[in-house]
Amino acid sequence: MTDHKEKTLSFEEAMEQLEKIVTTLEEGEVPLEKAIQMYQEGMTLSNVCHQKLKTVEKQMDRIITEDGEITSLQTEEDDG
Repeated sequence: MTDHKEKTLSFEEAMEQLEKIVTTLEEGEVPLEKAIQMYQEGMTLSNVCHQKLKTVEKQMDRIITEDGEITSLQTEEDDG
């Protein structure tokens, strides 16, 4: 897969492909060279998922209240 195609995948598509790679590698019946290639592809997919999650987190950091004000979301971890 090319980098361009990886970036156009949805989060769900990337996760599905990553899960298939992990399952195949866990079975242990893949030749070493193919396993290395699959591992590299998996790392790329993992990075795609991570970037998509970071983007969503930034979007969710702020929420618009009913009266139109933008407020920061506070998580329970922030209160501790």
